[in-house]
Amino acid sequence: MSKLWKIILYIGLSLIIIGAFVWAPLEPKILKEYTRIFYFHVPVAWICVLFFLIAAYYSFQFLRTKDLLYDAYAKISNELGILFAILATVTGSIWAKVTWGSFWNWDPRETSIFILLLIYGAYFSLRSAVEQEDRRARLAAVYSLLAFVTVPFFVFVVPRIYFSLHPDPVINTQGKIHLELRQRVVFFSSLIFHTVLYLWLFQMRKTQVKLQMILRLYKENKMLEE
Repeated sequence: MSKLWKIILYIGLSLIIIGAFVWAPLEPKILKEYTRIFYFHVPVAWICVLFFLIAAYYSFQFLRTKDLLYDAYAKISNELGILFAILATVTGSIWAKVTWGSFWNWDPRETSIFILLLIYGAYFSLRSAVEQEDRRARLAAVYSLLAFVTVPFFVFVVPRIYFSLHPDPVINTQGKIHLELRQRVVFFSSLIFHTVLYLWLFQMRKTQVKLQMILRLYKENKMLEE
């Protein structure tokens, strides 16, 4: 990322924080001060889905090319995906406490993300259980693709099939989010800038993994020469 984009990103995120805490109006009935969680909870949940999608893409690329670098990229994508799934769960639980009176209610959305955490937690258990690198990468890639098939189902389908508390008590009885203009500006800006930020972090992580792999290959070749 160029220096100019870093400056734009820094200014944008700073304005989003200011907008969330100073400029955008609060939801007056229930959330009140906790309205600000909305501007960070939703982007984190979106980033979680995005990283699981990226992991599925790199898993497919590994199965197609057998390049272990793609397996490494899939692994770090799933690491970031599960990290942001946890953050979405934590921020969502804070919201649930305010609106529903309890941190955990086994609402369809809460249950769905809990199941996703179990599914992707099993991905890392699978990786740790297989020692042979090629076999581990192959099994992990297949599992990652199958795991992502469940993501749209648990994130988008299940909460709409069954009655959900989310977000009815906060916005309206139709379950549709109606935002005031300033709220929309802050929300969509937060969504865009957080996406750029986390993709930049992912790119840096990819570079780190690639350099580690190059260094490992260099050391192995050095040992063979000796």
